Amino acid sequence: MSALKGRLTDGLYGLGWSAVKTLPEPAAARLFRTIADQVWKRRGKSVLRLESNLARVVPDAGPARLAELSRAGMRSYMRYWMESFRLPTWSPERIRASIDVKDAHLLTEGLDAGKGVILALPHLGNWDHAGAWVTTHLKVPFTTVAERLEPATLYDRFVAYREGLGMEVLPHSGGAAFGTLARRLRAGGLVCLVADRDLSASGVEVSFFGATARMPAGPALLAQQTGALLLPVTLWYDGTPVMGARVHPAVEVPEEGTRTEKTSAMTQALADAFAGGIAEHPEDWHMLQRLWLDDLDPRGGPQ
Repeated sequence: MSALKGRLTDGLYGLGWSAVKTLPEPAAARLFRTIADQVWKRRGKSVLRLESNLARVVPDAGPARLAELSRAGMRSYMRYWMESFRLPTWSPERIRASIDVKDAHLLTEGLDAGKGVILALPHLGNWDHAGAWVTTHLKVPFTTVAERLEPATLYDRFVAYREGLGMEVLPHSGGAAFGTLARRLRAGGLVCLVADRDLSASGVEVSFFGATARMPAGPALLAQQTGALLLPVTLWYDGTPVMGARVHPAVEVPEEGTRTEKTSAMTQALADAFAGGIAEHPEDWHMLQRLWLDDLDPRGGPQ
């Protein structure tokens, strides 16, 4: 990214966090829906990639249905951004009232057991909103990992934003994150990881909607090494101001097999839980990047 483009990007995000939260909510919602529709109409690379990904999720969909899904997908994605820009101004009561978490007892019982809990999520709905519910309603701090963004000032904005919501944020790069996460879990803490896209190009191969993709090994490895509970979580919008969420049953560590075999089986179980949630609400899966191996850049890295 050029220095000029980086400054412009950082400035736009800064404007979002400073200005969007001051708008009346109906005006903010209309603005971001308009932005979504304009971006969708231009049919740039991100929209075409989203549509291509959705074609795998809904293989029987024809061109008209895919176009409808991708338009709804862009609106859902822009709702994520609108809410994220406004989230720091929401009261704990507003955060609690605007999310309906099903089977939350799986999380609270896991925390009460004192062995540590890992929540693994796909890019569904608004994962920052779900995290804010954990820190404000359950009053449980947690640790997460963020991809390093360019320019560095933009990454710093995201870290400050999430830390302001009560999260401890570690950089994805640098190699130290895994050890810190393991220490938090051994102390009985909570770790939350968005885990449907591998950023290292060295993740675990899984079958995902009938084709091979890579997903990060971290959640499964952390569960094996620390004894923490590994819980998949899926999120969705249902056309109301309230976001839905579900905590799924724990992914168990297999009793037999090598570490590699156990990691593969557990990551596949996560992928299956993610796929179920995505299939139910494909328009809320904000995957605007390449994911499946046969879609990746020939040089091997995700694009």
